[in-house]
Amino acid sequence: MQALISRAVSIRNDTGAKYLSDDYHPAVMPVSTEFLKKVSWFEDLDQKSLDAIANAAVEQRYQPGQEIVRQGDTGVGAFIIRSGKVDIVQDQNGKEVKLATLGPGDVFGEMALLDEFPRSASARAVEPTTALGIQRWHFRGILESHPQIALALLPILTRRIRNAEKHPEAARH
Repeated sequence: MQALISRAVSIRNDTGAKYLSDDYHPAVMPVSTEFLKKVSWFEDLDQKSLDAIANAAVEQRYQPGQEIVRQGDTGVGAFIIRSGKVDIVQDQNGKEVKLATLGPGDVFGEMALLDEFPRSASARAVEPTTALGIQRWHFRGILESHPQIALALLPILTRRIRNAEKHPEAARH
């Protein structure tokens, strides 16, 4: 049975794009709302909203150098880094450009929660990394029953858009 649990799983959406990871390992422990409270996206949410997000999140582990999402793939979820570091890189005319290095509490891939466009950058683990994945369809269901989450996220997304306008090379993750 243990071999079945630790076996790599590849989950794909209708277009064939990965939505989680080809090296998915189920969480050993449930996602803690205490951790989510420390993430800027969720710090102002009530306990009921945090519980809904925690129940939808799937913990995943990545090894150094492992690609978490790939530029050009259809994004179907976002990731919250629980531990480790992730480089956000973008192919610009055949040259890989590092846009950012993210760490615990940082969120990437969040635009996939709202649209079905291809990813604008790739994300790769720099060191052993644990991230929480939230799929678009789970997130949309949470928004329907907890609309205050959308209101809390609007300023964050607006700030990202403003940063993208000022520094397009650094804001696309």
